[in-house]
Amino acid sequence: MSNLSPDQLLNQAETLCLQRGVRLTTQRAEVLRLMAEQNGSISAYDLLDQLRVSEPQAKPPTIYRALDFLLEQGFIHRVESNNSYVVCHHFDEPAHTSVMLVCDRCAAVSEKHAHGVEKIISGLAEQAGFALRHSVIEAHGLCENCAEVEACTHHESCDHDHQVEGKKRLRKG
Repeated sequence: MSNLSPDQLLNQAETLCLQRGVRLTTQRAEVLRLMAEQNGSISAYDLLDQLRVSEPQAKPPTIYRALDFLLEQGFIHRVESNNSYVVCHHFDEPAHTSVMLVCDRCAAVSEKHAHGVEKIISGLAEQAGFALRHSVIEAHGLCENCAEVEACTHHESCDHDHQVEGKKRLRKG
C-alpha cells in the first residue's frame, strides 16, 4: 500500500489522465479525493452523502458515472462481497492483480499486490484464449485488530470494542 497523501494521489491520477487522453473532471477528482481520505472501502451511497456536502444537487447517477470512470482507469477497485469501493495504490500498473483482504468483522479492506498469482492467472487465461484485462481476488478473514478482539477473553476488563458487529452491518451497502 502506498503512503501517498490524497493530494499526491490526485496529482498522479491527473498526470495519468493527461497521458491517456481522458478527462479527470472536477467531479471525478472530488470523488477520488473523498475515497483517498478513507481508511478502507466505502459504499457508493456513503460517497454520495459526502459529495453532497460540496455538491448538494448530486444524485446517484453522478456517483456511479464517476466510479465507472475511476474503475476504468484503474484508480479504484470494487469490493464485490460488500458492494464497496477502495482506492488502488498501483495507478501506474492498471493491469495488475490485486488481493483484497476483507475483514469479516469490521469490513476493513486492504489491497495487496499479488505478484506470483498474476502469472498463474495470466497463464490460465492464455490457455483458455481469454483476453484478460484485470483481476481482483477477495480473501476474507480478520484484520489484525479484529483478530486481537476475537481472541480476547476479558470482555469486562479490556479496552476492546466488542460491539463492532453492528458497525459492520451499517457500513455495508
